[in-house]
Amino acid sequence: MNIGGYPSSSPVWSAKFCGCGGDTKTCLITCCLPCVTFGQIAEIVDEGKSSCASQGCVYGLLMMVSCHWFYSCVYREKLRKKYGLASEPCCDCCVHFCCDPCALCQEHQELKLRGHDPSKGWIGPPTTNQPPMPPTMYK
Repeated sequence: MNIGGYPSSSPVWSAKFCGCGGDTKTCLITCCLPCVTFGQIAEIVDEGKSSCASQGCVYGLLMMVSCHWFYSCVYREKLRKKYGLASEPCCDCCVHFCCDPCALCQEHQELKLRGHDPSKGWIGPPTTNQPPMPPTMYK
């Protein structure tokens, strides 16, 4: 089965929630600059339709009014739907509201384990359903 244009894999989270994603560097960046980690995740989840910089800036602005957790929970839901993952350990909004850095680390690591490198951004064209180009009029 193919979900969202990607090879199917386990519907269970591969990365642990409170495991810092197994990556100390990502954990440190997320604790100091969560907008960077969020931007990287959003760019991959959006398949390059949005940039890491723009998404990170939106997240950073929302941090000023303490609404960043809601925005990141939307992207957690998109990631879960893309890969058919369960909402664990509880609903997406609760996860991001209670421990946003842990959730971001888990999502970042999940993308890495599924073959993406969020630090490099989206590599490859987004999957779109554009109609084929009409044949040319030249003979």
